[in-house]
Order: sequence, then structure tokens, then C-alpha cells
Amino acid sequence: MARIVRFHATGGAEVLRIEDIEVATPKVGEVQIEVKALGINRAEVMYRAGQYTFEPRFPAILGYEAAGRVRAVGEGVEGFAVGDAVSVIPAFSFSDYGMYGEVVNAPVHAVVKHPPLLSFEEAAATWMMFVTAYGALVEFGDLKAGETVLIRAASSSVGLAAIQIANLLGAVPIALTRTREKRQALFAAGAAHVIAIDEDDLVAEVMSLTRGHGARIAFDPVGGPQVSTLLSAMSLQGTYFQYGALDMRDMSVRVMDLLGKHLTLRGYELFEITQDPVRLERAKGFILDGINSGKLRPVIGQVFAFEDIAVAHRFMESNQQIGKIVVTL
Repeated sequence: MARIVRFHATGGAEVLRIEDIEVATPKVGEVQIEVKALGINRAEVMYRAGQYTFEPRFPAILGYEAAGRVRAVGEGVEGFAVGDAVSVIPAFSFSDYGMYGEVVNAPVHAVVKHPPLLSFEEAAATWMMFVTAYGALVEFGDLKAGETVLIRAASSSVGLAAIQIANLLGAVPIALTRTREKRQALFAAGAAHVIAIDEDDLVAEVMSLTRGHGARIAFDPVGGPQVSTLLSAMSLQGTYFQYGALDMRDMSVRVMDLLGKHLTLRGYELFEITQDPVRLERAKGFILDGINSGKLRPVIGQVFAFEDIAVAHRFMESNQQIGKIVVTL
């Protein structure tokens, strides 16, 4: 028996329950993990609230990221042994697996031995943020040294990962945030420039910083009507990546920006990387190299106890965090 987080109806954080559940023996191709820490992600909040890309089947489990030690391995699993320190990459569906628990099973393709220099808390905070940012900026965006990237919701864990990756590549990360409240924290996190999009003239600022060229990439989890302003701040043949839907309203696009600049608007999901074995291996290599070199490091914003899982969800919904929200067991 182990304590597992489940919910029996969609709704607010209060629907999350910690229940004693018998955890099955790992099947073929599965690794069983005794969890030491888990990461909280916006997707899990949306799934719990009934706002995700598919509906939960009740009682529903959830959770994309965890770190801990291998407790058992299923048939056919190679490269992992009992006691190994491992972490989990989001490469599966909540319909099949969930990492919110004391003991969980995970598909072996989503399990990785993390560098010893990472704590369990840091390892649980690593993969969603860095793989998401890597996919857009590196795999699909081909961001180069000297190019400018606009990073919206920059104080989120993925936003901070994007800042670090841009700096690693020698690019220029411009952090976008709603107000000036988080300005100094974003500079401390490595942003070259910070623009408060509700208070500053975004287009004028970006054009001044780029000598009139604009940003070649925009990386945005929000969407909504303000996208048109981001597009006006982009360069010729720029690419706009939308990887979330924090603003569910339709985007508005200025036709002459789209046509005159030959812009590409692209929906992007983490799973484009994690469900493609070749791309995932490239992502793992890039991120592990960055961690080992000290150029990439997960930023933890707040840590909660497992018993406070609902509080952790409410904190994410408050949008106060700077960095990753982690829960320890």
C-alpha cells in the first residue's frame, strides 16, 4: 500500500485526495519508483479542473514529474537497478500513469538517471521545464548566437529554463512579464532585458533593443489578444511558438505583420519531443550536458509537503511563483 493522490471529480484544488492504494507490480517495460520529490505543472492544474486536452477517467491520477529511487523493475527493463537515483520525463498520458504518490510505476522510456549533483528536489524540477524550452528554441526554432527571443511568462519554470538555454546558446533573452514586480528577479535569473507588457511599450522597447530588427523567436504559454503586439515586435521570418493556453481567448493577428514579415505561427507541445525517441535522446543529451557544465540548473520557487498537495496547486493558480513548485515526500 502507498499514499497516492487521486480525484473523483473535476474542480478546485479541494478535489485532490490522498488515498491508500495498492500499487501494482511493475509490468513489462515499467520501472517502479519510491518517490522523494515531485514537480507541479500547469497541465496538472488544468487536468484537475477539467480544462485539459482530454477528460479524466475517475478515479483519476495525475503528475508528470518525479524523482526518487528504483524500487523494482519489470520484465525487459535494462539499464536500471534497485536503488538507482532516477527522475521522470513527461512522456506519457495521465490516462496511463501519474507521478503523485509515494510509490509509482513509470514507463522505462520516460525514466532517466539524473546527474548526482542534482538533489531529488532539483531532479523533479528539471525535465518539463528544460525539455519544453529546448524543443521550441533548439529543436524547432534553431536559435543562434546573437538572435533575440521574447520569453513571455518568463518567471514560470519553463520561462526561466528558456532564459538559461538562450544564454547557453549566446542568444539574447528578453523576459516578458505583466508588471515590473518581478523585474529584478528576472534579471537575477539571467534575462538580458525585462519588459512589463502591461506597463511598457513592448514594440518600441524591442525595436530599440534590437536596432529595429525585432525578435526572431517568441515563446509564449499565454496566447490571447496580446499576441498581436508580440508579432509586431518580431523580425522578418520570425517564428512565434504558442505552447500553452493561459488565456483561452482567441488570438488576434495583424494581417500586414503576418504577410509583410513572412511570420510563422506555430502551436507547440512538449510531447513533440518526448514521444519521438530520436528527438528525446537529443533533448536528454543537450540538457544533461548543460547541467553537468553548470550552465543549466532548475530554479525552485517553492517547496511543499506531500500532505499539502492542494495548497501547492492553489499556489500555482495564484501565479506568485518564480520558478518550479516542488512537493517533497
